[in-house]
Parts: sequence; structure tokens; C-alpha cells
Amino acid sequence: MADASVPEGQYWFVGSYYSDREPQDQTDRFLAEGIWENGFEDRYLETVKSMKAGDQIAIKSTYVRKDGLPFDPRGHAVPVLSIKAIGVVTANPGDGRRVEVDWTRLKKPREWYFYTGRHTIWKVTPSHWMREALIRFAFWKEPQDVERFRNDPAWAKRFADADPKPEQRFAWTAFYEEVATALLAYRSRRPELLAHLKDMQEKHEELGFLVDRDRRDNPMPLRDICPFTVMGTFNRGATPEKRTEIAAGWAQLLGVQTPAPTSFDGIPLLNNQNSWFFPTAATRHKDDIDTLWDVFEGALAAADSSEDHERLRFADAYSRARDIYRVGTKLTMGLFWIRPWNFVPLDGRSRQYLKTELMLDQDFFAADGIAYVQLLDTLASKFEDPQFAVHSFPELSWTAYLERDGRGAHAETAEAPEVEDDDDPTPVSPQASYTVHDIVTDGCFIPEPALNGYLARWRSKKNLILQGPPGTGKTWLARRLAYALIGTKDNKSALRATQFHPNSSYEDFVRGWRPGSDGKLTLVDGPFLEMVERANANPDVPHVMLIEEINRGNPVQVFGELLTLIEAGKRSPRESLQLAYPRSGSESVHVPSNLYIIGTMNLADRSLAIMDLAFRRRFAFVSLEPNVNEAWQEWMSNRHNVAPEHLELVRTRFQALNERIAEDPALGGEFRLGHSFVTPPAEERVASFPDWFRGVVDTEIVPTLEEYWFDDPAKAAAATEALTEGLV
Repeated sequence: MADASVPEGQYWFVGSYYSDREPQDQTDRFLAEGIWENGFEDRYLETVKSMKAGDQIAIKSTYVRKDGLPFDPRGHAVPVLSIKAIGVVTANPGDGRRVEVDWTRLKKPREWYFYTGRHTIWKVTPSHWMREALIRFAFWKEPQDVERFRNDPAWAKRFADADPKPEQRFAWTAFYEEVATALLAYRSRRPELLAHLKDMQEKHEELGFLVDRDRRDNPMPLRDICPFTVMGTFNRGATPEKRTEIAAGWAQLLGVQTPAPTSFDGIPLLNNQNSWFFPTAATRHKDDIDTLWDVFEGALAAADSSEDHERLRFADAYSRARDIYRVGTKLTMGLFWIRPWNFVPLDGRSRQYLKTELMLDQDFFAADGIAYVQLLDTLASKFEDPQFAVHSFPELSWTAYLERDGRGAHAETAEAPEVEDDDDPTPVSPQASYTVHDIVTDGCFIPEPALNGYLARWRSKKNLILQGPPGTGKTWLARRLAYALIGTKDNKSALRATQFHPNSSYEDFVRGWRPGSDGKLTLVDGPFLEMVERANANPDVPHVMLIEEINRGNPVQVFGELLTLIEAGKRSPRESLQLAYPRSGSESVHVPSNLYIIGTMNLADRSLAIMDLAFRRRFAFVSLEPNVNEAWQEWMSNRHNVAPEHLELVRTRFQALNERIAEDPALGGEFRLGHSFVTPPAEERVASFPDWFRGVVDTEIVPTLEEYWFDDPAKAAAATEALTEGLV
């Protein structure tokens, strides 16, 4: 719940570092002149223009530390935000470059940990407990509740006292980070790396692959090496014992004190046939290896700072490095090794997990440095949500392997583990069946006969939309209905997810012109045509296109002429049509009968336009209700061991709250709250359900009610009190 001492308004945390000036830190100048100035001529102009007189502002710097902290970092680097001065904006000339500020310099910078932002200019509003805590810390000098932050899911894997899944604490990350930090000093001492590699090759025949090739493909000794290739020597197909030995050998040269890991869960591996990051001498450009050192150095700097100068420097180096022959997305695996808590690997399994499980629809192969940094920001923001599936990049990588294999990544066996080919799909393991019964077992509170009815209607109509109030599990159920329709969760290629938004277009979803690497425009198929192609190639397998928030875009415009072809009665080659952007004059397309569409709609969003009737006619609609029912009680009792009296009390109170919302003439039934608000994730272990429920009320339900009844705070307060009354 928002604290009364945090008034609504805008709070700004801004940097003072200019990379192209002397001195680079502009804090003293800003305080002396009574200003804050944007360090960019072409960025953040509109953001700076939005600053208003009366807004509170703080000068911050960000870095990481391992020592001298008020808690045990357990060998990990801790993100730190240091507050150097606070003030109030007094005027804004509107040029996007500067604002006038009444500054107060702090006698001593104050350090804040963990939640430190990702940009030079960071707007913070009191809409979440983390943000409220930061505002109170910076402007009211309240202490930070470090214990709460370090035990939050976003940071618990590194810093919590205990974790329900100790195998996911990723102890290997501290060693990998220390190796990377030490390697940077060898950028100008590469002959020492090569000499040590030669010694190690005599001890480990597995390293014999690291040789160069001349123009006649004859082997020759390496004359240069990049840092990612060094780390790749213990991140390729070998037994865990051998990987530990090789890693320890490099640690000896580099002076790394942390013991080499014996467990490597969650680490994507190089293909043994492609285990280095630069071409052979015959095809290598003279700057290729230096470019890889550039991105390595830029990545370490960007990981330690949220200054946009460092982020842009890294993005530029990333774009140059990934274009080196045969590097591509393999570069992200190396970035993950050197700073696993800061960079996401885009190996095949992680890409699949990002698309099918986390529903991030992005062309990861074509992503340049800016797009990669934006992906990092998107994921880091999602990690802070306790309801998100994963909460860190190591957990994401580890879970991606679990999803595929049902076990830890590269399980430690006597045989060499399966490795990841950077660009080729890995073979699919035997597929387990998935049925409506499994949906109920997974935690659905809708009876099996009703779910069977949904599936039957979907098979007949081909297109289905799940609609309902927020929190009714629309996306969750859509995915599981898709699994049941396909018959398995394991066929990842048969399911594709995307999300509509106001800027979604036909060109993004179906086909459009895109600039290619040669600067020329190329016709590129969107996710829908990709699924059409997959479904046509496998006519015996149901394929599903899942569209999240389908009414946030303009569906008629996004589907274009395909709106006619998705109709159940027109799923045949006889009904094919020419696309708006044909590849040839004779090309026509039909939507195969084994391609099914399922969408989700949030009825409480009044910003959405009424859906076109022609579009509605092509879909069957299922309305989901808040299901805090007997099935919910049974699930909560069996899965989370919640006492019956607590369940009955919460059920009664929650239903009463929804009745109050439904009866409000300004709201209605579509604004009721769904059961996900009062249902912990299946994998979460809840020590005290009353405490967990109060946390949900404070951080999720209360802000929602305050928004519903913004003009009647007393009504929101009364509803809150009625919800928690009697819960001991």
C-alpha cells in the first residue's frame, strides 16, 4: 500500500557523468549553477521536457561492490546506487537539455542496494513498494529494508539467507565473473594467454581443437585469441570433471581465488565443431579479435553501471562483433558467461523459451546492439515481478533446459553432455502427452467437462478468444488449452505466441518490407505466415497461434486479407488469396485447417475500441470468471497446505469484494478481480498464507482498488478493511 508520506508526483534519479568532458563528473558544476543538464544532444529530450517545477530530483551514480557491505553478498557483486545530492526542480525552459534545480548537497553519499535502475535518467513514481522505498530513502532519508530486498525473488538466488531450490543458487556464477574480470587485464598481454594455452594443450587433449588455419587449410599455432574463446575452453562438450580441470587451469594463471565450479547447471555450451569466436586466418579480418575484446570490455563496464554512455558503447561494440563471420547469437553465450546476472544467452533453447514460454516475440538473430540492450531491459523489468516465471538470467537459462529435457541443463553424468549448436535446432526428446485432465492437475479451477467443451468449440470454429476480468488466468489457460489441442507440451514448434498493441501492423504480423544487412529492402514474413508454413509442412499436427491482448491492436487491419481466410469454412487451397505483398505475381496463400488461433482479452480495459463485428463473427468467445471456489480451496489445501479456516475466510471476503465491484455502477462485473490474485504460483512455497495474502493485498489489490475508486478513497479503504478483517 502506498505510504502516506510519499505524495503522488514525479521523482527523478539522474546521472551526472559526461564521457566526453573534463571533469567527467558534473556534480559540482550542477550544484554550483543550480541546474541539471542532459548529457545527450539526441536522447531523452522529451523526457527532460516532461520534468515539472516541484518535481523532486536526486543525483545518483551506480556501480557494483563486493566488499564493505552491511550484509553478506555471498561472493556476488551487488548493484549499488549512490545518492550524492537531492533537490527540487524550480523551472524547465522546455528545450529538453536542462532544468533549473534548488540543490542540497549531502554531507556523505548514501548507498542504496539492488533496485538501481537501468538508465541515466530514471523516472520513479510511488506505484510499487520498491519504488516507494527508494523515494523514502532518497528524499526522506529513511533506511532501506535490505532484508526485504535481498530476499525478494529478483535477488534471492544470489543474496537470500535460504532458498527453496538450493540447486538454483548458481554458485558457478561467482567464479565465472571473477575469471572475466581478471581476463580484462590480459587484453594487452595476449601472448601470455597463448603461452598458457599451449601448456594446457599438453595436459588436456580436449584443447587440441584450438589451432589456426592458413589459406590452404593447414593447421598452424594460434597467434591471437579473444576472451570469449578462452572461456569457451571450459564451456563445450566434455565431462564436468574435465571442465572443472580446465577452468582451474585458467584460474591459476589469472590469480582467481574462487574455486572452479563442479556443477554447471544452466550454462549453454558451444558446439564442439564451432568452439571459438573468430574465423581462421584465411578468412579473418585484421580487427576481428580486437572487436571481440571491445565488446568484452564494453560488456563488463555496462554491467557495472547504468550510465547510458556505457550502454551505448556496449551496444555499438555488440553490433560490430556479432557481424563477425560465424559469431552471430553465439556472442550472447559468451556475454552470459562473463556476467551471468546481467546478460541473457540467446542459444537455441533460450530463444525457444523466450518465445514460447515468456511470449517475447522478437527476431533474435537479427537483433543489433540496441535491440539486445532493450531485450535486457525488458527482461530485467519482468524479473522484478514476483509473478513472472523466472527472476534472473541464470534462472532463465536453467529453466529453458528444464523445459526441454525435464532435468537440469547438461546434467552431470559420466558421459559428455549434449551441447548447443548456436544456429541449428537441437533434436526433440520423446514427447509426453497432455490432456484436459493435466490442465486441471496443473491448477485450473474449471471443471473438466467445461474445458472439453471449450476445446470442442475451438476445434470446430478454429478461432477462440478467452475474455474476462484481470487475474482470471486467460493467458495461463490459453497456453494449456493449446497444449491439450496439440496433445503435448513438448512440441515447441507447434505453438507461437505474440502480443498485440496499438502499433501492431500487418507488416509486423503477416509480411512486410524490412531493411536487410545489405541495406536493401527485403520481404520478411511475420509470425503468422511462419506458422502457416509450419502447419502446411506438418498437416497431421495441430498448430496454434496465441495472440495476447488481441483487442489492443486493430485486428482487422493487422490481419488484412487473411481475416477472410481464417474463417473455419475457408480453410482450403481453393480459398487462397494474394497477399498485399506477394513474392511473385502468382503467389497466393491459404490458412491450413490445422492452424488454430487463440486470443485473450481483458474486458476491464476501457481504452480499447469495440471490436469489429466482422472480426467477432470469426471467433468463438469464452468468458472466464473469478474461480475462488471449492476446486480452488482443494488446490490450495493440497498444494500449499493452507488451513481450511483461512481458505474459507479469504474465499468469503474475496467474493464479497467482487460483489461490491460488480454492483458499482461506475465499474461492473468486468472489473472484478480474478483468482490469480489469491493463488500463489504452484512452485512457490508459502510459509504463512495470511502473511502472503496481506502482501498481495498491500502491493496488488489495494493499488487496483485505489485506481477503481480514485475519487472515493474511503470506499477503497473500507473494501480493503473488509477483505482482511479476521485473518490471523
